[in-house]
Amino acid sequence: MITHPTAVELTEALAGVEAGPPGDARAAFIARVADNARATLEREAALGPAAEAAAVGRLRILLAREGDFETLNAELCARLRDGRLTPLDPAVLAHLKASALDQLAIDQPSYWGVAALQALR
Repeated sequence: MITHPTAVELTEALAGVEAGPPGDARAAFIARVADNARATLEREAALGPAAEAAAVGRLRILLAREGDFETLNAELCARLRDGRLTPLDPAVLAHLKASALDQLAIDQPSYWGVAALQALR
């Protein structure tokens, strides 16, 4: 999964956001961006642990080994890079699709294609 910016990085950035004067278009834009970032943090807290646990479960089966998310994801990348796995393998595709859908639910839940992709699950 995409890990940047991290929840910690977003939280730190939001701590530095101050309200601007009323009617300031730039301040209003920054406030909207901050509100979106806060909503992303809330979704990450609510959905992230289950998404990561699901990814670990899929990766353990796909790679036939134990490990945490970072270790297993690095192993998946290594196997794709050196040809031990192919991106066209149905199990790899299923994992990547599920991971992308889980990440979209956190980062871009109103993305128009999410519902169509979820229907194909």
